[in-house]
Amino acid sequence: MTQSITKPTRKIRHLENGDHLTRLEFETRYQQMPHVKKAELIEGIVYMGSPLRINKHGAPHANIMGWLGFYSAYTNGVQLGDNCTVRLDPENEPQPDALLRIEKGGQSTISEDGYVEGAPELVVEIAASKVSIDLHDKFKAYRRNQVQEYLVWRVEDDEFDSFRLKEEKYIKLQPDEKGIIKSEVYPGLWLDINALLRGDLATVLEVLQQGIATPEHQNFVIQLSKSRDNS
Repeated sequence: MTQSITKPTRKIRHLENGDHLTRLEFETRYQQMPHVKKAELIEGIVYMGSPLRINKHGAPHANIMGWLGFYSAYTNGVQLGDNCTVRLDPENEPQPDALLRIEKGGQSTISEDGYVEGAPELVVEIAASKVSIDLHDKFKAYRRNQVQEYLVWRVEDDEFDSFRLKEEKYIKLQPDEKGIIKSEVYPGLWLDINALLRGDLATVLEVLQQGIATPEHQNFVIQLSKSRDNS
């Protein structure tokens, strides 16, 4: 009787910082590492998450999520994501700290296996400083893939950058005379920068409520409802 020969199973290598991979290779390895909470592919290079300090990341991240969560609660038709994997292109699969996407008729879709595909309209990253990857390679990847608004909180610099995509370039948005940045993509999404930087979430939400009460926001919600009805 002829014995069958069993071929050895190919071992899949784990992700390592600095690996140069395709998106498919990255996903295959990432799926074999369920203990890893954050890994990103940026311009074809793997970046692994490191332990996060509460004052440098945890608390700022929580305040951003509180701000966006309040907005999404009053804006039916948008979806808020916290550290979701986003399939941008063959060389970029980031896991932004926060994203806000239009569910029906927006730039992105949800794949059959549950991932965001394409560019969300808004992305927020919590960065250490201006030398962070968030303001270099990620900046280029988000711009090239048409993320319409990109917000970066530079915690160590005590600065907040807000960029709007116009004619294939990111233009830095300036706050108004009251220090408020108003989204050009999401009507009513107002942010009091100074209140955010000093950790005053109550004032941040108070200003946001003013934006949500505007006719522009009400009209936006109506437009979103029509998009859902037509889909």
